[in-house]
Amino acid sequence: MSTSATDERDRSVDGGPSDRSVDGSRPDRTFSQEMLAGVRATDLLVLLAVPAVLLAVFALPEATRRSLAFAYADPTVPSAFAAHYVHLGTDHLLGNLVGYGLLAGVGYALAVLGGRRRLFFTSLATYLGAFPFALSALNLAVPRDAIGFGFSGINMALAGLLPILWYCYAREHFAPAASLRALPAVFFALVGWIALLALPVSTTGIGVAGLAIGVAGALLAVLYAASSEVRFPPAVRTHAAAVASRPGYGELLVVGGLVAVGYPIVGFPSDPSGGGSVVNLYVHLLGFCLGFIGPFALLAAGAFDE
Repeated sequence: MSTSATDERDRSVDGGPSDRSVDGSRPDRTFSQEMLAGVRATDLLVLLAVPAVLLAVFALPEATRRSLAFAYADPTVPSAFAAHYVHLGTDHLLGNLVGYGLLAGVGYALAVLGGRRRLFFTSLATYLGAFPFALSALNLAVPRDAIGFGFSGINMALAGLLPILWYCYAREHFAPAASLRALPAVFFALVGWIALLALPVSTTGIGVAGLAIGVAGALLAVLYAASSEVRFPPAVRTHAAAVASRPGYGELLVVGGLVAVGYPIVGFPSDPSGGGSVVNLYVHLLGFCLGFIGPFALLAAGAFDE
């Protein structure tokens, strides 16, 4: 991973000195103009290469695809990687393609306008190249006679990256004084939310384990924020007015937040069984946590500083 001292945050789209205003935007451009100016053809090719690969693998004969699935009782190095690009059913493939499009699309927009393009693509390359091996290896910690396959673990890594990109975008355009040290508070809150979604639900309400972890996550978020000397923002009405006054920028902030909070509902269903297969909540949680922790550690260490 590159750790050079500069990135795109202090450069204009054409490589010259930045002419951004204090809030990170260019005063002579609308949101759509800024977005179009920031998008690069090579970026789109990289993003579109992923669904192209998934579709190409799905076009292989079913017997070939099954041979590429990761068998926990008989693991191999090639299948540890390939299994994450294999789908046996159309619904599974389409679900993961839609999830990737949503997470990568919103994440890319946040990265471009938040000055974190290099962080986004460094993370994406790591998720695509290294995470299949890591997730498959960690899957062996739960012995069972089954096979694993599908892109959802990598999608969940993108879901783990999204809160970081959202926070950086919010700092760039709405809260420049916010500290990156507060980001783990967001992580703890989301893990608590995931626990409420994923852990078993009793017949009388929310299961005790999920509720306990959810409350613990919320408390850890508050305690971490307090220990990081986070300064809470002004009144909600004031911030809402600031967001509403930035057409396009405010909408992207809201959409990014909704996707970050809402996607775990898809990734962590309360009933993971169905259609003859079981959603691997364990690998989803691993993907989400590792997808957040790695980029945050590099960001906190200054690997992507201006």
